[in-house]
Amino acid sequence: MTMTQALPSQPRKMPTQQRSRERVERILAVATDLIAERGSDAVRMSDIAEGAGVSIGSLYQYFPDKSAVIRTLAERSNEMALACVERIMGQVQDLPGLAQALQQVVDEYYGMFQDYPVTRDIWFATQADKALRNIDAEDTAAHVAQFEGVMLRIGVPAGKTEVKSYALLAMNLLAAAVRMAIVLPADEAARVLEGFKTMAARDLLARFGA
Repeated sequence: MTMTQALPSQPRKMPTQQRSRERVERILAVATDLIAERGSDAVRMSDIAEGAGVSIGSLYQYFPDKSAVIRTLAERSNEMALACVERIMGQVQDLPGLAQALQQVVDEYYGMFQDYPVTRDIWFATQADKALRNIDAEDTAAHVAQFEGVMLRIGVPAGKTEVKSYALLAMNLLAAAVRMAIVLPADEAARVLEGFKTMAARDLLARFGA
């Protein structure tokens, strides 16, 4: 494999020319709509090419396989979620504020899945594809680092090791709770999330409160 070839499930180098960038965005928009409509398993590269109005050869110039398309969509979805968490956590000034922010993150994260249903299908696709599972791990690590940074910034009474361990546990439990909720009926999902938010805030304050 030469240095210019993309690794399996990796998008090829994104183009710099305006027309090519617009073509890539059209491809991703079509892929998003098709995945939302049919689910990722039922979408073929030929479907994406036809919907985007490009030849299959042109599609492969940018994305060597469907996993590469899903990877790009997943990374964009994760960037959106991370920016949301950063905005919420950036306003935290003390431990009660952190507890409230943690609850708000749950609502915003769940809301993203509701507002953009395709994110749910993309997440399921990354879990089913071994080549893509590292995306979820990287996203979780970024959220853990955010939460850990806020805890250290507001001066919670704990050492760095304890803070890191708590942040790791809290963010993994938060993700698990939300991803459980997205497959439940709305009323049951609401109960699950409210229960988790209450438990998480109570534990945070009890563990680190003065």
